[in-house]
Amino acid sequence: MRKLTVVLLIAAAFASVPAQAIRCTVDEVPAATLLLPYFEVDFGKPNGVSTLLSINNASATAVLAHVVVWTDLSVPVLDFNIYLTGYDVQTISLRDLLTGWMPQTASAGQDPTDTISPKGAFSQDINFASCNGLLPPPNPLPPDFVSHLLLSLTGKPSPVFGGLCAGRDLGDNIARGYITVDTVSNCTLRFPGDPGYFLPGGTGDATNQNVLWGDYFYVDESQNYASGNPMVHIEASATDAQTSLPGQYTFYGRYVNWTAADNREPLATGFASRYVTHGTFSGGTDLIVWRDSKVNQGPFTCPVAPGTRPPWYPLGQEGIVIFDEAEHPQVPQTFPVSPQPPQASLLPFPAEAQRTAVGGAGLPVPFDFGWIYLNLNTLVTAAGNNPPEDPRAAQAWVTTEMKAMGRFSVGFDAVQLDSACQAVHFTPGP
Repeated sequence: MRKLTVVLLIAAAFASVPAQAIRCTVDEVPAATLLLPYFEVDFGKPNGVSTLLSINNASATAVLAHVVVWTDLSVPVLDFNIYLTGYDVQTISLRDLLTGWMPQTASAGQDPTDTISPKGAFSQDINFASCNGLLPPPNPLPPDFVSHLLLSLTGKPSPVFGGLCAGRDLGDNIARGYITVDTVSNCTLRFPGDPGYFLPGGTGDATNQNVLWGDYFYVDESQNYASGNPMVHIEASATDAQTSLPGQYTFYGRYVNWTAADNREPLATGFASRYVTHGTFSGGTDLIVWRDSKVNQGPFTCPVAPGTRPPWYPLGQEGIVIFDEAEHPQVPQTFPVSPQPPQASLLPFPAEAQRTAVGGAGLPVPFDFGWIYLNLNTLVTAAGNNPPEDPRAAQAWVTTEMKAMGRFSVGFDAVQLDSACQAVHFTPGP
């Protein structure tokens, strides 16, 4: 009986602590940063594709989370704070958010009646005085700013940016980009690239609390399909040499001058994913790809111009190999530098966030069924000799979506083949 009691006490102690994982292996454990690698909202169709996400607190301790909305070329266009009581859940519809409706949360000081962010029996609810006047945020946002969001996320010039652009204009009125979520110590209005947002050891605005988890969904009522995945969970550590020594590749490295002050583990650079273009999945396969240009990108003169604006666009890769299910390979010509030279004919993942159809113009394949090996490392000339430990390394994230239009779809993460902590510069071949 005594042994059983000891075992139960140990189990109870560990049950109250969020799970930890080995750094440089991105897995689904509570983290200090969440990445939604790609979102899309079709503003041409009220029932067209949209994106939903949730941000959750794995601990009993109340926390603040800072959300940043980025364009598909990595220009930040919106940031705001979310207060989470212990074990809290906050869901967000991107269609609502981008039309000006902000999620309503507030810490105890701004919510004395506990009606905006009510706490549960096991949850902490505290006051963040820095949130006075900021939480809950105003609803709706001013029309001029809502217009700025739509213009920026569809690649058109925005008056807020002085007539400059922030993303690609693909001509379909679909807002595209990605989202990051960081644990923070105060209601900050700084972006990750601003001084003071990151300081070593989590002493800036951003903290190293590995407590966030989340998921996201793509929903397209017009096509009768939906799919989802966990958010990308990025752990922080101020004691791991891979995430604390200057010169190491960290997730936000480009925003902290490669000092590792963000303490965030980087993502992988190589991936493997299956694909189908016929059969049951009649809608084919899409690869949803987030990439790191390694450049702190700001608004630029319209329109996007390959090789010029932005200076790293379009992104290249060290290698792609397309296999059928009998292991027959096809190796398309690729160039390992960014921006890609004018003679490059294969540009499947040129931006920082995109959806690419396997078998489409951007990624033609000779087989109906098979798998793809992706080595997404690239030397970005505009990034200089960075990251210092390996300038040819380039972190990325790949998810796969297979669709049977009008019936069902599935989504899953591609297999990671390495980590940017020690990038593998290998592509199968002779």
